[in-house]
Amino acid sequence: MSGLGLPKAECPEQVGFSSQRLQRMGDVIRKDVDRRLIPGAVVIIARAGRVVYHEAFGYRDREGGAEMHTDAIFRIASMTKPMTSVAAMMLSEDGSLEIAAPVAQYIPEFAEMTVGTARRKAERTMTVQDLLRHTSGLTYAGFGDSPVQMLWRDANLMDDNQTNAEMAAKLAKVPLMTEPGTTWEYSMSTDVLGRVVEVASGQTLADFVAERITGPLDMVDTGFTATGERAHRVAEPQTDLATGARPPMRHVAKECNWHSGGGGAVSTAADYLRFCQMLLNGGELDGVRLLAPKTVALMASDHLPPGCDYGETAATRFGALAPVPEMGYGFGLGFCVRNKQGHSPVPGSVGEFFWGGVHGTTFNIDPQEQLVMINMMMAPDQRLHYRYLTRQLVYAAMTRSRGARR
Repeated sequence: MSGLGLPKAECPEQVGFSSQRLQRMGDVIRKDVDRRLIPGAVVIIARAGRVVYHEAFGYRDREGGAEMHTDAIFRIASMTKPMTSVAAMMLSEDGSLEIAAPVAQYIPEFAEMTVGTARRKAERTMTVQDLLRHTSGLTYAGFGDSPVQMLWRDANLMDDNQTNAEMAAKLAKVPLMTEPGTTWEYSMSTDVLGRVVEVASGQTLADFVAERITGPLDMVDTGFTATGERAHRVAEPQTDLATGARPPMRHVAKECNWHSGGGGAVSTAADYLRFCQMLLNGGELDGVRLLAPKTVALMASDHLPPGCDYGETAATRFGALAPVPEMGYGFGLGFCVRNKQGHSPVPGSVGEFFWGGVHGTTFNIDPQEQLVMINMMMAPDQRLHYRYLTRQLVYAAMTRSRGARR
């Protein structure tokens, strides 16, 4: 099991995969590396608790001449969000955190939130559930040029030198984008949730995650930094041929004050597989239980209310995997969930849940097929294409379906 995260299948055919078709997937990715479309990738697939496929492609650092290896460490960006969400649900099970409670119960500065540049007092209080499902009214400053987002930019909300407490205090002073509970707007909700976790637990988010999640699950390379020896395994994006510059990336080789619950973690494919397999198993892995099965089922249910509106960039930013009814998806407590077949053009199963990171990483958990797939890469501009491609190639390599016909 060393280096794989889970035990290895004797062969792909043992768990319903075609070795030949998996090879075809590898050939497609290698071709894209050769064409310089991506620097490299690490893909891992597990079914029924056994690793079917675990391959590294291309370069960890193309310009530095460093080849990609399966133990490469990636900035997983928004794949941090499910980890922070699990932390919140664990505290809920402890009785230390109430999901239905107002956020102001844990962060008093959020008691008097305003909406829009007119700063109208919010009609409804923001709840912890709103943070988990992105209906808080918060936004991301970089996802548009609206007057509210311009005010957010002035507040310097993405500062590595701030603490989560300082970040939350800044957010409490800027107006919300929308009325809480009305709109799915991808946002800094999970960053605020990280601060709620700190208040409810009495620990920093980094310490809670290390003590209660990554430590027990033996996710040895996952955290909010990659210092020491681990710094030499961090994957980097390639330079843009037109500009000669790399996309801006957060420095992870040194300690920072801000443990971003929405996007600050690093991990390996094998580590994140263990996290996903824990969720697929209903909250348990290798005798370690983090959550009850009913809690995981709650997280993987669609929590968006009837008549929910969507932010202007939801469809364009997430494309065929957007959590919108026309694609057959909703959003649970930490990730997108599939409600219906036949709407999205990408393959999958009703009941699957998934998310990805802005730099190109992605994961998908398909309970019907007892399947976990993870693609780690540093290719921000191509992220949607490879989210679609990974699904197409993985499901095309399956020769036996466990899922019910629908």
